Amino acid sequence: MILSGKEILKHIGKEIIIEPFNEKRINPNSYNLSLANELLVYDNEILDMKKLNTTSKVIIPEEGILLQPGKLYLGRTNEFTSTNKYVPMLEGRSSTGRLGLFIHITAGFGDIGFSGYWTLEIFCVQPIRIYPNVEICQIYYHDIDGDYDLYSSGKYQNNTGIQPSLMYKDFEDIQ
Repeated sequence: MILSGKEILKHIGKEIIIEPFNEKRINPNSYNLSLANELLVYDNEILDMKKLNTTSKVIIPEEGILLQPGKLYLGRTNEFTSTNKYVPMLEGRSSTGRLGLFIHITAGFGDIGFSGYWTLEIFCVQPIRIYPNVEICQIYYHDIDGDYDLYSSGKYQNNTGIQPSLMYKDFEDIQ
């Protein structure tokens, strides 16, 4: 079951942490998160899952930055989130989607116990100008049924910024 906005509000500061928090961003069954002022772009056109792919940082100025189709931009939320009781999920806002801007390609599902900033996999259908601090996506929470373990992977937990793929570490664990 998805938590209502009123239920999210009841659990803020206890089982649900969103920092900074602004009550005006509560929706009927979600909370709007905003875009930080920086992006990462991969340096190479060809990426390799078994290697750490290098990135460059791009600052989003107040006057915005023009994103191009066919390029992946990694961003992050301004908000740090954490919960040990609910399953967090991330989706784009309908207003964002109607502009042809995707905020995640496949990673909208969070694990119970995740604490950190959300890395956004930003992709656009056509050129679009984006701005820092815009409410770009929304987080919502599911109840979980049955016994569970909290997310404990060190790969992305307690991050402090945008995180490129760390999939190469999966290959190190196999060997």
